[in-house]
Amino acid sequence: MMTNYLLSGMVGIMLFFTVVVAPTVFKVLPVEWSSKYVRNFFPKYYATLGLVTLICIFTEQDSSNKLLLAICAALFTFTLFYLTGKINHAKDSGQNRQFHVLHGASVVINLFQLISFIYLLVISS
Repeated sequence: MMTNYLLSGMVGIMLFFTVVVAPTVFKVLPVEWSSKYVRNFFPKYYATLGLVTLICIFTEQDSSNKLLLAICAALFTFTLFYLTGKINHAKDSGQNRQFHVLHGASVVINLFQLISFIYLLVISS
């Protein structure tokens, strides 16, 4: 039961950021401000969601669900400590192709995590 509450919260955060916050930030703020905001936001986003995912591992009963949650937690860690730095470096050094590839990878990872959380919510109901 606790796992479902935590998963629901994470799905809400992920969807709200994707659908409301990100488009608004890039539409309303100048590029230099929006970039600064996003660079400051994402480490907190990945750390918080990674931590909550770790908590879910301990509140989940099913071992296969725990494995999927562990994979998602590992991906949050990878994105926080490795991929985000590479994305920022590529952007700062004008490596546009590299930036788009790395950013695309982070989007795919985030989408996988979101779909995984929704899947876990659906199969547990």
